[in-house]
Amino acid sequence: MLDLNDLALFVHVVRAGSFSEAARRLRMPANTLSRRIDQLEGQLGTRLLHRTTRKLSTSADGQALFDRCAPALEQIFEIERRTADKQAPSGLVRVTAMAALFELFPLEWLNEFYARYPDISLEFLLDDTPTDLVAERVDLALRSGIETGSGFRVRRLAPNAMILAASPAYLQRRPAPRTLRALAEHDCLTIANRQGRNTWRLQGPRGSQEVAINSRFAANDMRVLKQACIAGLGIALLPQLLAEPFIEQGELVRVLPNYRRESSELGLQLVFTSRPPIPPAVAVFADFLLKKLGETEVIPSSGHASEH
Repeated sequence: MLDLNDLALFVHVVRAGSFSEAARRLRMPANTLSRRIDQLEGQLGTRLLHRTTRKLSTSADGQALFDRCAPALEQIFEIERRTADKQAPSGLVRVTAMAALFELFPLEWLNEFYARYPDISLEFLLDDTPTDLVAERVDLALRSGIETGSGFRVRRLAPNAMILAASPAYLQRRPAPRTLRALAEHDCLTIANRQGRNTWRLQGPRGSQEVAINSRFAANDMRVLKQACIAGLGIALLPQLLAEPFIEQGELVRVLPNYRRESSELGLQLVFTSRPPIPPAVAVFADFLLKKLGETEVIPSSGHASEH
């Protein structure tokens, strides 16, 4: 396989008109430069340069190679020059995240990011369903409740604990359950599933327990379940980080506080699709996300967390 560096040296020699001038411009010994060109000619099996004590000229094959390679190498050199000249990260960063991201990640925060990095553009793909990160050319994925395949660098940010909650209005009509089994007597709000099973597996004082529930309302979006819960339609199993702000505001009340469902594997994750070195624009936006998400305890959960 040809060494692009040798091709670049060949182009420099032709443009300089002599080995000595090319060596001076490249700041390398002339004999080293000559040896590299000999090596290139050996790999190609042809003479590229005719050398005399007075003159240096290209052979027919050498001229053809120069005509083909010089423009492409010039483009590469130009990219290198631009990269070296730029001190600030730039380019497009494609981010996929849960649909509820901007409910709890204020868009105003992006003003701060754009002011700091004016040459970076952001494109968001918001969806609660799993995304093919490679096919969609995604640079960063902010995921919760979705298992990420191997091959990606993952930064885990928070566990995916879920708690039982209901609105004060519902609990005024129907007294809060005092035992796990009493949930069967209540209206429960669930994630729609094709299996038709209505059970919740929860961890409590007696370890992991499964309880049958009466699902009166189901949806495939966790935000809808939260809204239905606030509206007083029943008891829901909600992500703790999504429910806590509404509990603090008095719009929701925690039910059976000794029980919860936890998953250490399917928590909030920041997924990098690029192998090291990570592009500068991606790296600085990832750092920005990590900083901002670290300043708030409220992160939405995926709309497709499983019930069981």
